[in-house]
Amino acid sequence: MSRLNPEAILSYAGQRRKMVEEQLGDRGIEDLRLLQVMSRVPRHLFTLDSLQHRAYGDTPLPIGENQTISQPYIVASMTAALVLKGNERVLEIGTGSGYQTAVVAELAAQVFTIERINSLSRKAQKTLENLGYSNIVFKLFDGTYGWPDQAPFDAIIITASAKEIPEVLIKQLGEGGRLVAPAGDEDKQKLILLTKKGASVNRKEIGNCKFVPLVGKYGWPER
Repeated sequence: MSRLNPEAILSYAGQRRKMVEEQLGDRGIEDLRLLQVMSRVPRHLFTLDSLQHRAYGDTPLPIGENQTISQPYIVASMTAALVLKGNERVLEIGTGSGYQTAVVAELAAQVFTIERINSLSRKAQKTLENLGYSNIVFKLFDGTYGWPDQAPFDAIIITASAKEIPEVLIKQLGEGGRLVAPAGDEDKQKLILLTKKGASVNRKEIGNCKFVPLVGKYGWPER
């Protein structure tokens, strides 16, 4: 949880309300805590300065290093799939801009987030710390390994796409835990929800999506 700067909350407040009502509520996102969080978190501060005026549009945006900040509806859909109650330890693979990190940090007890690109990790950490978040632990590393010495996790969110969800990450999910991730080829993917129950892992397709590749030992090779 953060103590968001009131000035940050007030900036673009009208656009945020419209985003929540039209892009999220009208499209089936019903979690009231999540909708309240996304009406507060200042998405524009996680975008490039030149694109802040487009931050609340229904589209992903570039953030540099050939990476993107996801479309608000995708952020909401992935977060809603985790069914966070407030006491969870969450692993995030792909800090990126830090926006998805912030949304999850508002809804869970602690977030462990991994980013492989140094410039993005440093910028996201600075933004999140400036906004007052104190329940986020950052790591610069190949995210496809996960964070085994902090496992098991109650929830895992992967913000880049592999051909298949890496087994090494599934193994870091605790009993009853939920993992949400895109999977498929590089041009078209499905958003997948995995739920661990005993020795089995249930799989459910949430919908179509398109993400940047999950690069690493257990993902796509770097190009």
